This record gives sequence, structure tokens and C-alpha cells, in this order.
Amino acid sequence: QVQLVESGGGLVQAGGSLSLSCAASGLTFSIYAMGWFRQAPGKEREFVAAISWTGANTNYADSVKGRFTIFKDNAKATVYLQMNSLKPEDTAIYYCAGDRYGSSWSSSSKYVYWGQGTQVTVSS
Repeated sequence: QVQLVESGGGLVQAGGSLSLSCAASGLTFSIYAMGWFRQAPGKEREFVAAISWTGANTNYADSVKGRFTIFKDNAKATVYLQMNSLKPEDTAIYYCAGDRYGSSWSSSSKYVYWGQGTQVTVSS
């Protein structure tokens, strides 16, 4: 059974940092592209960042470029999202997603497996 479990969310002041983790099990993590998406209250889920299955390619939403970094550790079967210079508008539930042999997709429809999400709240 495939599981993606996010952790690392919490409450942080604007300008602060958080590091999210997504631990995968039940799949061969090294051949999975991984993405991070977020959904704020009353808004649709939106793309944040993605990394191809090889790790060679990354993709970021314009709103987080230069502030967020995605990377994957195949040995730990975990994908991370390092978030710096956080803004109140970054407040959302953050989800990780996986796609076998995928690229750094920005479209949520490309991903097969999803985690349950972790809440990130940035206070002003």
C-alpha cells in the first residue's frame, strides 16, 4: 500500500522558515517524480514545486521562486520542501504527490499518489 506522509508544518512568523518533509512507503521512491501543492481556505489547490524522478529537473511556481527549494533523498524515500522568507499568503495546507517516472509536472492531474497534507500558517 502506497503512503505519502507529510510533516513539518506549523505556525511561523512572516520572514521565517519551515522545512516540510514527505515520507513515502510502498513504492520504489527512486523512480518517482514528486510535487508539492497547496490549498488555502476558499481557494483551489495550486502547484508549488516539483522535481523529476531523476532529480535533474525542478520546477517552481512564480510565487515561490527564489524562496522555496525542493529536493529528494532516495535513500530516505523522502522529498523535502525548504521554505524561506515566508509570507502570510503562503498559509495553506501543503500536499505532496508522486508520479512514477514523471517529470517535474505542475499539473496536479499528472500525479497518482497524494498525501493527507500538513498545515502551514504564516502570521503577519
